[in-house]
Amino acid sequence: MAEPLLRVESLRVELPSRRGVLTALDDISFTIAPGEILGVVGESGAGKSVTGAAVIGLLEPPLRIAGGQISLAGRRIDNLPYSAMRAIRGKEIGAIFQDPLTSLNPLYTVGQQLVETIRTHLDLSLAAAHDRALALLFEVGIAGADERIDHYPHQFSGGMRQRIVIGLAIAANPRLIIADEPTTALDVSIQAQILALLRRLCRDHGTAVMLITHDIGVIAETAHRVAIMYAGRIVEIGAVREVVTNARHPYTRGLMSSIPRIGGQRDRLRQVEGTMPRLDEFPPGCAFNPRCPRVLERCRRERPHLLPTGTSAAACWLYDEALMQAEAVVND
Repeated sequence: MAEPLLRVESLRVELPSRRGVLTALDDISFTIAPGEILGVVGESGAGKSVTGAAVIGLLEPPLRIAGGQISLAGRRIDNLPYSAMRAIRGKEIGAIFQDPLTSLNPLYTVGQQLVETIRTHLDLSLAAAHDRALALLFEVGIAGADERIDHYPHQFSGGMRQRIVIGLAIAANPRLIIADEPTTALDVSIQAQILALLRRLCRDHGTAVMLITHDIGVIAETAHRVAIMYAGRIVEIGAVREVVTNARHPYTRGLMSSIPRIGGQRDRLRQVEGTMPRLDEFPPGCAFNPRCPRVLERCRRERPHLLPTGTSAAACWLYDEALMQAEAVVND
């Protein structure tokens, strides 16, 4: 594995409120290597988008980073002033959001927006920037790019607009892309094309991607590793194949059991009973314990940290070596 490009260590994000300080993210740690796609999966409210926003420096106030650190290529970036972070955003870190219309200005042609982005981050003449904008449209698969470069966002379909947003994200050759639900609003065929484009960027340019989604199928098809989030924490992380085929955390197992399968015996779909707690209602111990089918008494008192489980890691007391050894003695 190459040296990590992005390193997030013990990240904590807080939200001051009238009820006190709430914890949106707690003890989040992961790395992404050049050319790697890390999938981040979880229910709505798990903290996926907040994690991406913290990395790119776009947390909505009053959310704030209260602990830990974020490093890009060995340089700490979470404590940079706004102007310094703005210079990094776009040039070294690109972003792709769920709704392309929020990233495109309806008053300017896509060519004007691409040229402006390119000239903001790269020292190019107007003509050279126009040529690069045209090349980017061709690269992301815009048919007739030499004519459509002068079209406005409303003249493109949703899938085409998302391709243009990807072009904007890679305009300055960033080393990292934060892709937050980039295919949610697209139909399945266009979704597959966008995911193939992201994989090609990683392969051809060595771009690292943090792919945020609630769709485990997208992750299984696209990512190299996956982090499963629940209630502001990572509950399982590992290689995609390992996590999908041999999930360890009870929450991850519940997610996998809820996916319909084609062929074979068709049983009723299982669901994870209950709902994710609100920020001001986290139970003591493991946040998943009220919904967990394998809850232990210890789970209600102590919050587990990530424990090694072969090639992956899970935040679950079921994988505490001392506990497993004690159970083995009792069973013998």
